[in-house]
Amino acid sequence: MLQGLLNLRACLHRSAAIRTLSTGTLMIKEPLNYREGERVHPSDAATTKKVRVHESATGRVICDLICSGQHEVDLAARSAQTAFQTWSQMSGLERGRILLEAARIIRDQKEEIAVIETINNGKPVYEARADVDTAWQCIEYYAGLAGTLSGQHFQLPGGSFAYTRREPLGVCVGIGAWNYPFQIASWKAAPALACGNAMVFKPSPLTPVTAVMLAEIFTKAGIPKGLFNVVQGDATTGEFLCNHPEVAKISFTGSVPTGSKIMEMASKGIKPVTLELGGKSPVIIFSDCDMDNAVKGSLMANFLSQGQVCNNGTRVFVQREIHDRFLAEVVNRTKNIKIGDPLLEDTKMGALISQTHLDRVLGFVKQAKEQGATVLCGGEKYVPEDLKLKNGYYMKPCILANCRDDMTCVKEEIFGPVMSVLVFDTEEEVLQRANTTTFGLAAAVFTRDISRAHRVVASFQAGVCYINNYNLTPMEVPFGGYKMSGIGRENGQITLEHYSQLKTVYVEMGNVECTL
Repeated sequence: MLQGLLNLRACLHRSAAIRTLSTGTLMIKEPLNYREGERVHPSDAATTKKVRVHESATGRVICDLICSGQHEVDLAARSAQTAFQTWSQMSGLERGRILLEAARIIRDQKEEIAVIETINNGKPVYEARADVDTAWQCIEYYAGLAGTLSGQHFQLPGGSFAYTRREPLGVCVGIGAWNYPFQIASWKAAPALACGNAMVFKPSPLTPVTAVMLAEIFTKAGIPKGLFNVVQGDATTGEFLCNHPEVAKISFTGSVPTGSKIMEMASKGIKPVTLELGGKSPVIIFSDCDMDNAVKGSLMANFLSQGQVCNNGTRVFVQREIHDRFLAEVVNRTKNIKIGDPLLEDTKMGALISQTHLDRVLGFVKQAKEQGATVLCGGEKYVPEDLKLKNGYYMKPCILANCRDDMTCVKEEIFGPVMSVLVFDTEEEVLQRANTTTFGLAAAVFTRDISRAHRVVASFQAGVCYINNYNLTPMEVPFGGYKMSGIGRENGQITLEHYSQLKTVYVEMGNVECTL
């Protein structure tokens, strides 16, 4: 009882301290691995390497991340397997009740989670709050579905019958990306736990902090200890996870090359995978569009989270009749985007994730100019007036005009605040160009012609399509891509099928007819 009160006081003290944090003040001393219901240092910490974790807004080091080795991964997986034995035997309603409590705790801790997410990731705090909202909404959604998992009954001749059972897979691995750390962890954990699985989650080493907060919340909500463990580390840690014999499924969000490697590793154990990978999505703007909505939609499709969004619509095709007008309006709006301290309420664009990534994005802009594109605004490093931000990873959002389909900026995923604008004449022409890509995550059309809108989305080779909007991800709607943008879906009822397996049972009510 006394220990419980001390823990409660510690949590309340930490919560109050987080709410008052400002940019440039956070230092993390606590362990970032989570196993058996508590924060722990990796068991093999003495033999594994450390990775420096930076605050994107200032360039400061906020902690040294200790990577997990094979022994720590093994402990986490076996701990999850033990917890799975208990969790999988609970009814869906019982599991749903605990998940609802987790969603409630996240709502209560929204501000603390958003502040830490902003400090570690660099996105504006208003965006981080929205990410936390989508996290608890996802958990709440699958809590409601947990009690609906069921099979079918089949009546057969002679009174015999068959039925199916939808059963959990076991220990699932979730591997997250650095652009939506808390949200991705929640999106993977919610359907996995609702189906009765356990999960070992590995965040990106660039953003390791908030996944551990999610683990603590699940424990407070009442899950068995070990059901949701967090292992920190780099690609080597990920390989240990993917190759572990206790792991039944892998869900990964990240780049195409890494997704391909994970698929190869999973194939050795015939393990199912969900891959949410990259994109180079088209936005098609017809001359009959609502121009204001088209401009706002294009901004949402390119500059949320500093452009570091996998399904961003970075190839903006504009019909010739309105091309010049669109450029004038979108450039004007882009120039007025306020860049700066991501913890300030009026900041609309924060810092990119790292110096390495900033240099990479700026390199794409440089190459685009060399290949003939015109920079209408931005495309250069931004240094805020606030001195504590001078070493942050800031960039002015960029509009590229006079782009061609064969340019690198049009073909490759930049993953930064860079919009490539292309001109088109006919619907048939633009659809052919829009679909000429190895990616297929998202696509959008802006038009007042509803027949054209549905005709165009039917022709898109993409998994998520928008009509007169962009970058919406409601929990009820499946999210995932075509082609090299991934396999499987996240969100929606269909995801339950990706975290469960079907067993068929035949019941003979008569005598066996032997034909031998």
